[in-house]
Amino acid sequence: MPPRAAKTAHAPSPSAIKPTGLLLQPLFQMLLARPPELAPQAPWPDMPLVVWPTALAMWGPGDATTKHAHHAMHLVLCRQGTLSVRAQGMKTAEQAAGVLVGPDILHALDARDSEVIILFVEPESDDGARLQAALDGPIRLFETTQRDALLGGLPTAGALTHEAVGGWMESTLATLSGTPEAPRHLHPRVRKLLCHLRAEAAPEDTSLEALAQVAGLSPGRLMHTFTESVGVPLRPYLLWLRLQRAAGAIAAGHTLSEAAHAAGFSDAAHLTRTFRRMFGTTPSSLQRRGPRVQAQGRNGATR
Repeated sequence: MPPRAAKTAHAPSPSAIKPTGLLLQPLFQMLLARPPELAPQAPWPDMPLVVWPTALAMWGPGDATTKHAHHAMHLVLCRQGTLSVRAQGMKTAEQAAGVLVGPDILHALDARDSEVIILFVEPESDDGARLQAALDGPIRLFETTQRDALLGGLPTAGALTHEAVGGWMESTLATLSGTPEAPRHLHPRVRKLLCHLRAEAAPEDTSLEALAQVAGLSPGRLMHTFTESVGVPLRPYLLWLRLQRAAGAIAAGHTLSEAAHAAGFSDAAHLTRTFRRMFGTTPSSLQRRGPRVQAQGRNGATR
């Protein structure tokens, strides 16, 4: 697993924490993205970052998990070799070169003998709908030839660049769903709201009424326009944004309590429960391991 990241000499205060990124397993690196003009700059030199609202890609040495479920869909591909999969509806564990797991599905994976790349997707987003179209049951297993096709131009060993993985995310979603990502145009009022939400200090009031006032739209119009512009409803977007902010704080050396406060969670326990429900692991994994990620916008998205 990656070595512990060195803490910065002067970590920013919780009020100055930007919504950056998170390490969700003890082994991978992360990407998030969209819209490109709002991706934050890397706030710490040793922790570059890519930000999308509704997708994460991570890579590194594989690990083993106990049976668990989380709301985010995820695709796990071994760069070489295979992994062991157990999931609801399966009587015994099966070997595969990759697996796509639907939302809230109990599963356990063992990829300790392989380097892996993993893609998490918010199921309520447009990307989630595209990915769910690739499922014909709770999970989908991939043979070696299918895995190789999905990996595309990524090397089967050695270092990966953030740019290459960003392109892989786009091509994988298109390949699995059979449809390319439609160009997305941000409504000016939604762009204004996104700037407000991604400001250095997390907004204290994220009620629909308060956000509608910031955007200058009625609550009903905001909900419709936000989903149309960003590709995910407002509430799931806010949750992912808060998790990004909290995890960025933890990765920068803050305590769980400080991170929870900075991101708008009631306390560390609330943050931990939400983190586990969404991703099947706890935010404390960030305190044990250091991610390296990069800030960059999503290719193909339009302003």
